[in-house]
This record gives sequence, structure tokens and C-alpha cells, in this order.
Amino acid sequence: MSASPALIAAWARSAVAPVGGAFRGLQAHALGAPVLRGLLQRAGLKPEAVNAVVIGNALGAGGNPARMLALAAGLPDRCAALSVDTQCCSGLDAVALAVGLLASGQASVVIAGGVEAWSRAPLRHTRPLHAGDAPVAYERPAFAPDPARDPDLLESAADYAAQQGHTRVQQDAYALDSHQRALNSPSFLSGEIVAINGLQHDAYPRALTPARAARMPVAVQRTGVDDCSVSTLSISTKADGAALVLLATPRACKELGLTPHAAWLASASVGADPCTPLLAAQAAAQAALQRAGLLSAHALQAIELHDAFAVQGLGFCRALGLAPAAINRHGGGLARSHPIGASGAIALVRLLADLHHGEAPGARGLAAVAGAGGVGAAAIVERL
Repeated sequence: MSASPALIAAWARSAVAPVGGAFRGLQAHALGAPVLRGLLQRAGLKPEAVNAVVIGNALGAGGNPARMLALAAGLPDRCAALSVDTQCCSGLDAVALAVGLLASGQASVVIAGGVEAWSRAPLRHTRPLHAGDAPVAYERPAFAPDPARDPDLLESAADYAAQQGHTRVQQDAYALDSHQRALNSPSFLSGEIVAINGLQHDAYPRALTPARAARMPVAVQRTGVDDCSVSTLSISTKADGAALVLLATPRACKELGLTPHAAWLASASVGADPCTPLLAAQAAAQAALQRAGLLSAHALQAIELHDAFAVQGLGFCRALGLAPAAINRHGGGLARSHPIGASGAIALVRLLADLHHGEAPGARGLAAVAGAGGVGAAAIVERL
């Protein structure tokens, strides 16, 4: 079938809903369980055949979300369950780790991906040092030990926009295009989505005009020779969502009657400068291309970047020598929103669907994502 130790037999995801929306009452395992059951149904596989579940989750504040999900979905008690937290990279890193389980012989069938229930994320507080002191609430943990290297992510994106000359007009145009692509593709995207609470489509994409975009508030201002401010339109918003893929060895596919649709070719999980974490996606993409033996991104037929900021998409394309039209053909993270630990896995599901429905066998594609603290993940797959 393939020289790859990991074949992809099925994929599925939930819709992506903004925080407080359709999934506001669902814990991570309750959001992911219908997706997992839908995945098994699409593959025609019994739960007893699954050896392990590897799940990325960033906001669950401990526990083992993978184990909760496996049990909630009806997998056998003996099924192994591993949870991964590399923030925004968690979902894609979870799939790469699942590939490692197959390659090392520890499993023959693994379900992997990411789940994030941001609407139900615990409230966070630091424990008091002294009796009588009150706990201190915080929104996010530190991502680098040196505060000088742990900037606010919005401020970092705006600094990068100003340094590179990516104007607000360019950023907003990129974001508008992302929304329009998503709006043009509802029936196509619905085929990969498992309906939960009646939601079969991503809830966030909007019909916006350039005039309306120009009136949207500025989140971080950067003005000089050019206006490189970051507007609210060019930021991926908080969301809930889940995405999973079914991986198996070539031998397991034959024995279980699974039809593989794609092969895992290469991946990379990298570190980069935490001062500009959005650049880690392009570093991971370049590393994955090298590991796959590809000379450039032009050798790929499809590319999915989870673009947390429009300026990230613009910088990614510049670094890889691409036009923005070459990535996220049905809209990216700016149009879907950002369910942190699931975003990389959603990008992978989007990539697999685009290769399967729009490209010939042998076509290759790349999924990439960056995370807070300067970490990046990327994967290259091939349609069979």
C-alpha cells in the first residue's frame, strides 16, 4: 500500500463555534465523543480495534482529556489514552505522536487529533504563598520564563506587522478573502463535519465588505510611515471545536479491511523565538519539507495554515514564496475561529478533505500551525 508506517483511513471534525455559542455547555470529552464515533462509522471500524487515543488539549487545566474522551465515546477500557499540550500546536503534535506509536510497534490503530471546549475552560488562579492572601486570577500562563521574551501575542503580531511593513489594508484584505472563501464552501465543508447540537457548518464566517472592514475597531495600533495596525477582523477569535483522524499501519489496514486514503510522509515539531511565536509555523513547514525531500512549497498541491492572525498568513506566504491565494483554499483560521488545542488538527482534516476531493492520487499537502512560546508544528501527507 505505502512505505509509510502510518496510513490515514478516515477523518472528521466538529463545526467550529465561537465561545458562548452552540457548544457552550459541552465539556471537551462531550464535544469530542460524537466526532470519534462518527470517525469510526465512516471507516467501518469497531471500537474494539482501536489501540490508543492521542488528544491535544490546551485549556483543560490538567486531568487526562484523552482518557475522558475515549471512555465517553465507548472505546474499550484497555484502550491507551495520551493527552498532549503544546498549546495551539497540540492537535497536530498529537497526530505526529500517534504516528510514532505506529512506527515503533506500540499500536496498530490509533485515533488522534485535538479537542477544545474553551467555553467550559476552568477559571485559573495562582495559589497564595501566605495564609490569608487571596488567590490571583490569570487569563493565560507564562510561555517563557523570562517576561521580556513572553510578549502579549497581539502585541507581538502588531510589532511584526510594523517591522515587515504589512499594512492594515493588506491584513484586512487577507481576512476578508478568508471569510469569503469559507462562505463560498458550506456544502463542501459540511461533508467533513459531524453535526453536534444541530450545527453542521462553521458558525463564524461572515459576509463583509471592505468598507465595513475599514470601520472595525483597532485591537493594537501601529502607525508610522504606513498604518500597520491590527484590527479585530484580522485576529482569529476564541472558539470550541474538535477534529480527529484514524491512523493505522499498512498491515492493520489489510487485516481490518480499512481503505487508506492518505499516507503520512513527514512532520516537524520545532522551537523558534518566543518573542515572535507566529513565525514558528513557517519554521516547522520548512523543516517538514526538508524531511519529506521536497525542494519548496511549490511541490505541494494544497496547504493549510492555521492563521491566528492575518499578518501571520502574509508572513508565512512571503517566507515560503507563495501567493496568499495558494493557502487555505476554503478559508483558514481567521474565518473559522481558534479552538486552541484543536486548531492544528482541524487544519489537517481540512487538508485531507481538499486532497481527497480536489486532487489526483499522489498529490501532496501540508498543514502547519504555530503556538505560544515559539513552538511550531507541520505535517506533509500524500493522497493515495
